[in-house]
Amino acid sequence: MAVPRALYTAAGPVTLVGGGPVPPGALAAALALAPEVVAADGGGDVPLPAGVRLAAVIGDMDSLADPEALRARGVAVHPLGEQETTDLEKCLTSIEAPLCIGVGFLGGRVDHELAALNALVRHPGRAVVLVGEADVCFLCPPVLALDLPAGTRVSLFPLAPTVGRVSEGLVWSVAGLAMAPDGRVGTSNRALGGRVRVGFSTPAVIAILPEAFLGQVVAALAVSSPGSRRW
Repeated sequence: MAVPRALYTAAGPVTLVGGGPVPPGALAAALALAPEVVAADGGGDVPLPAGVRLAAVIGDMDSLADPEALRARGVAVHPLGEQETTDLEKCLTSIEAPLCIGVGFLGGRVDHELAALNALVRHPGRAVVLVGEADVCFLCPPVLALDLPAGTRVSLFPLAPTVGRVSEGLVWSVAGLAMAPDGRVGTSNRALGGRVRVGFSTPAVIAILPEAFLGQVVAALAVSSPGSRRW
């Protein structure tokens, strides 16, 4: 698959808005950490808070209501017509930024949500956090390290076969555990309280935590920068 040239470059994290449900709280939390905003296709129609500027829209433009109106407002509109990738993937391969926080990709249609999670696994070199009303979802880096209160939900769902190689601070250890989407999964695990460290043999596991831990997840992924993501 050909990789498009960078269409948008940012020195800091970017909020990426999709066309699905966008909970106001999730959007506010994302903007507090990543004030630059890019939309994926129909996400360009999502109303933004006063004073927040949409910088660009990237996608196949099959759902954006009025591209010309956005251009008239100074928004860069980048149509990418190929149909081999989703609009989220088009954004991930066209945005040069240290991290993207995606809203409007969780909830709503299940097929769209599954495609978004699939995109995280297909692009393991990108640091991406998807935020919904109740959850944050992201690809587990080679070693994820977080400080979590006892009882915090830590779900680990494999989208391809993998094996747990690091496991500390969880009620149910995943060390040495063979996992697969049609086999053993790790949903509804819990933190013991304090430091949690977890890692897998391949970039295949979606980590799912409560939305309240978005800031900690972003900080943890910043430590595991794209350049250091080696399995």
